[in-house]
Amino acid sequence: MKAVCKDKEGGAMEANAADDWGIIGIILGIVVAVLVTWILLKLNKYFFKKRREKNNGLHLMFFKRLLDVVIVVSCGIVTISSYLGLETIWKTILGGTAITTAVLTFAAQDVIKDVLGGLMISVNKPFEVGNRIELEDGTVGIVEYMTPRHVVLAGVDTLRYVVPNSKLNTMRVINYSYHREDRAITFRFPVGYYSDMELVKTVIAKEIEDSPFTKPIKQKDGTEAYSPVRFMEFASSALMMCVTVYYDSNNPTERVKDDINTRVREALLANNIEIPYQHITVNEISSQQDPQEDASRE
Repeated sequence: MKAVCKDKEGGAMEANAADDWGIIGIILGIVVAVLVTWILLKLNKYFFKKRREKNNGLHLMFFKRLLDVVIVVSCGIVTISSYLGLETIWKTILGGTAITTAVLTFAAQDVIKDVLGGLMISVNKPFEVGNRIELEDGTVGIVEYMTPRHVVLAGVDTLRYVVPNSKLNTMRVINYSYHREDRAITFRFPVGYYSDMELVKTVIAKEIEDSPFTKPIKQKDGTEAYSPVRFMEFASSALMMCVTVYYDSNNPTERVKDDINTRVREALLANNIEIPYQHITVNEISSQQDPQEDASRE
């Protein structure tokens, strides 16, 4: 009996020791998996950093973040399958109920759309990092960053717009610096109907040329010149003058707008050129008649 008890106790101790070693093995396996994942992410970051030193393209940002996700998911699947077995994982995934599968598919729709939208943007390149773009809903910003799910646009100061790739891929986009290192913006200035057109064009052109932010553009003949001021439209209460202004991308657009608008306004007023504006005239009609007027009528 004593021998049997000793054998049972020895077997229990061996089982406990085996369980302890099994837990230690799992912990070590997880630590190794995390370490491998970390090393792969660092190598991925180093590789794309070297590539972006030569070409800081939007597609590099997209594929770098996408590869980060692939590395993390792949290492997670390999780690789990080493303990549970790959066949068990697939049976668990494929053996779920139809409702669970439908819920997961529905939840992943937006993610898939965003990733595919980001892929299309990366391939077609309608804009690049540093381009100033305007979306069809009026959102204006500088392209700052891109992930597999969204694009980040920098607004004024610390304002940032996060736009999903799926929506951005289907929007009409105005790019103010498409395939250019500088940027351009069109100004519209209203003047009175009886203004001297030549004087107006001269005044506006001089103020744009005197601005410290504007720059001339190279013409086909090799010379450099500022864009001309043109009379473009008969508006409801004004004549609309338009001009395209070019400036370096390191100058904030808001600062350029403020400088140009201030200069042109002061110059138009100094030259007695009317700046019309829309206004409404309200005539108040009293519902009560004058008693003296009623008496005179009688």
